[in-house]
Amino acid sequence: MKDSHDGILYVGKAKNLKKRVQTYFQHSKSHSEKIKRLVKNIKNFEFILTDTEFDAFMLECSLIKKLKPIYNKKMKSPQSYTYIVIKMNEACHWIEIAGNPNINDGNLYFGPYPNKNSVERAIQGIKECFKINCSNQAKKNTACLNHSIGLCIGICLGGSAVEQYNSIINKIIALLNRTDTIILDEMNQKMLNASEKFDFETAAKYRDYIDSINSLIHKEIVIEFTEENKNIVIIESLHDSTIKLFLIKGNKVLFSEIYLLNDFNYLCALIKATILTHFNTEVLTPYKRISKDDIDEAQIIYSYLKGSNCRYLVIPEKWLDLELGTEVDESIDKLLKEVASE
Repeated sequence: MKDSHDGILYVGKAKNLKKRVQTYFQHSKSHSEKIKRLVKNIKNFEFILTDTEFDAFMLECSLIKKLKPIYNKKMKSPQSYTYIVIKMNEACHWIEIAGNPNINDGNLYFGPYPNKNSVERAIQGIKECFKINCSNQAKKNTACLNHSIGLCIGICLGGSAVEQYNSIINKIIALLNRTDTIILDEMNQKMLNASEKFDFETAAKYRDYIDSINSLIHKEIVIEFTEENKNIVIIESLHDSTIKLFLIKGNKVLFSEIYLLNDFNYLCALIKATILTHFNTEVLTPYKRISKDDIDEAQIIYSYLKGSNCRYLVIPEKWLDLELGTEVDESIDKLLKEVASE
């Protein structure tokens, strides 16, 4: 969407462009002031057709980051991303929220998370549920206000409460690492207990906290999947016996092309050659935590793979050796047959 000076106001995607655009110009009480101002400034439209919805998502993400349209809700500043930091260098392993990670300070970092409010709700929920919401972290051996109202187990007083607190923090670390869900299990049980007592307000509060925590866990799954830097081959069926091939590594689309699904032997050989060329050319980079700039693409790719529109396979590095090409042949053949049978 452009203004009278040909400046880009907004970038979006739609399966049905006509219906999507009409929603902006229909009189609706649900329209925010932001939408109303946008509509007043629209003077022209430009559209780009893509082969698949995945293409559209990736293009939308790329254009928003490149052009930074003023009305895009998805345009994020660096400050909008949040990390969970657990300070391991102190007697109490305090859990906090940070804007930027310092991977060399000896602390644990989880993220980045694009929704700061969800992170804050999840952390607040855990603190309230397990009574580790100490309001007097700086002063030792002095009871905090939260201790007097039952929201702090007495961390501020020292002693065994510190060990109990660190034990809870270790469970939180295990939850974020997805090695143990006991924290989440206990919160679910508290929610059920409140519901059985007809305390629906408390049960609803626990439900919202649990939803926020599940959102964090999902983001960790996406981050972990992306950081594994896998060689991913995706095939999506289009129409008229055509398919689209995508080659992805990490959060990057290395290659995409449309092919006719007819001569299987020729197509298998062509796809194999393309795989060996692009995945062998891509230089392996050392392990690094996924950055703020990568998270949007990573989420789009992960959601696409877990959806129902495509078939994919992961090519192990050892298969890229030309002498082990039979594994690639067999995998591509199987993938193409699955797509053709749909």
